[in-house]
Amino acid sequence: MKAFIIIAFIQGIYYFLTGVWGIVDIESFMMVTGPKVDIWLVKTVSVLVIAISLVFLYAGIRKRISKETILLAVASALGFIIIDVYYTAIDRISAVYLMDALAQLVLLIGWGIAYYQASRHHVSPL
Repeated sequence: MKAFIIIAFIQGIYYFLTGVWGIVDIESFMMVTGPKVDIWLVKTVSVLVIAISLVFLYAGIRKRISKETILLAVASALGFIIIDVYYTAIDRISAVYLMDALAQLVLLIGWGIAYYQASRHHVSPL
């Protein structure tokens, strides 16, 4: 169960920091990720990413990782990977988003490792 808590904290911190960045310093965010036409959309996604991060951080603090938390973690990471890779491939967003896709992949692997370790010890929230 400890591995689930660790990966929840890691994903929570990563999502929180990236979400806050798009709200607090949109200029530096766009310097790294490329120009944006709809700033409101960046801020909307940022608020949602922060909301998701709070779920992971709260679950980690409580040391209770539910099936729903794992589903949210895996689905959001997978969703970001698909968006990052697809829109980079069609040249709609900067290739820097592939770094985020890589980070999301690392998170997915982390959840997989946590699940594997829990299943070896016959402790799984699934």
